[in-house]
Amino acid sequence: MNDPIIPTSSNKPFLSTKRIAFISVLALVIAGGAWYAYFGMPKSGSGSGQASALGAAEKSAAAKGDAGKGAAGKGPGTVPVSIAGVSQETVPFKLQAIGNVEALTTVSVKARVDGQIVEVGFKEGDEVRKGGMLFKIDPRPYEATLRQAEAANARDIAAREQARAQEIRYKELLEKNFVSKDAYSQFRTNADAASAVAAASTAAVDSAKLNLEYCTIRSPIDGYTGKIQIQMGNLVKAADPTPLVMLNQVHPIYVSFAVPEQSLAMLRSYMAKGPLVVQAGPPNTDKLAASGTLIFVDNAVDATTGTIKLRARFTNNDNALWPGQFVNVSLKLFDQKDAVLVPAQAVQTGPNGQFVYVVKADMTTEVRKVTVERAEGSKLIIASGVQPGEQVITRGQLRLAPGVKVAPEKS
Repeated sequence: MNDPIIPTSSNKPFLSTKRIAFISVLALVIAGGAWYAYFGMPKSGSGSGQASALGAAEKSAAAKGDAGKGAAGKGPGTVPVSIAGVSQETVPFKLQAIGNVEALTTVSVKARVDGQIVEVGFKEGDEVRKGGMLFKIDPRPYEATLRQAEAANARDIAAREQARAQEIRYKELLEKNFVSKDAYSQFRTNADAASAVAAASTAAVDSAKLNLEYCTIRSPIDGYTGKIQIQMGNLVKAADPTPLVMLNQVHPIYVSFAVPEQSLAMLRSYMAKGPLVVQAGPPNTDKLAASGTLIFVDNAVDATTGTIKLRARFTNNDNALWPGQFVNVSLKLFDQKDAVLVPAQAVQTGPNGQFVYVVKADMTTEVRKVTVERAEGSKLIIASGVQPGEQVITRGQLRLAPGVKVAPEKS
């Protein structure tokens, strides 16, 4: 009988040394985790877990309490806003423009004789009076010329007197027929020529005196001086195109401005009834600096701009206006009675035009379309849409809608 055949294999056994070590380590880890879960973790409902749960509950309760207080204060859906009343007033109708201040008179001071400047009688920017000394040119050459002219004039006057005496004597001799008419005529001619020479020399004296007077340059107006263009010590000429200094008269003063030609008919109609008041002030402010009177309307409309040029005169005693300054000009035509006004902040612009939020008696809002006529300072004149005594919202419009309840804020 044959022995059973037992198969042989070259594979390694299933439980090798490495596998046994890995399984042992894994078992230890599982056992350690189970021990920590049972003995190390805090029990539910105690310790820090309880404190954390209590804190969350307190915060929730506090939040609910705050919400309750807010609801009790203003009510659900109440929007805080600022409101203002719609007023009815008498306001002036004005034409607004940008104007330019012009000096009443501008003088370019120049020398009328040649010479060296030896004295300056003012400081740059000073106010000077009419007749006050501005510059003095060296007068010595003109004094010498005057003396020469006076000497020549004295000589010519003496010659004239001598010629007249001879003419008188020969006239008497002619009457007695001691001399001929031709002889007398010669002496009369000599006397007339001497008189003419004497008159010419007298004129030369006057011219020399005038040139000497021109050596002192005086102010022709009351005004303010500008920058000195030619300083003391320089030579000047009568024909020099550069002025010594510029003078501007500012009392009174002009303001020139232009308004659209569409306003011309209305302007002329009210101007015919009496003087029109013009107010002017510096830009970027509502404060008017001066008040004057309209004195000039140009004789033609500027075709390039479609405007008509106007000019107003101001006394300017306080120097509020200065030449070259740009000012805001307001020309009053008449007083508009019972005008309805609202603050400019109340008017909003939407897809359908301008509107305001009106506060009704139950403190809810109503959207009201308005027609703005024009601006008057910080307010707008409303042609239609609101009535005097109503309340409009001036701040907080972004959170509003028709029917929303509002709560006015204290200013």
